[in-house]
Amino acid sequence: MASMFVKMVAMLSLCLMLVVLADSRSTLIGGFQKPNSVVTCNQVIGAQSGDDCTTISKSVKLGLESFLAINPNINCESIFVGQWICVDGTVTN
Repeated sequence: MASMFVKMVAMLSLCLMLVVLADSRSTLIGGFQKPNSVVTCNQVIGAQSGDDCTTISKSVKLGLESFLAINPNINCESIFVGQWICVDGTVTN
């Protein structure tokens, strides 16, 4: 009886984890989550010392919102020298 309960809890935990993972695979565009968006990057650069999201987006003449949309996993607080950053791309649903 107890082992069946443990199995049920394990299965429910697994299902919840899958739902959370599926929900996290989305891109922020225009302030709204766009699930199942696909980012295609056409050009990248290597980050230089002192670069941050704002300076990079301005240097390639991209709005910050567009820049973040084509770099959905970027952490603007910890860009490191040599990090590959997309500067030209598209987002499709």
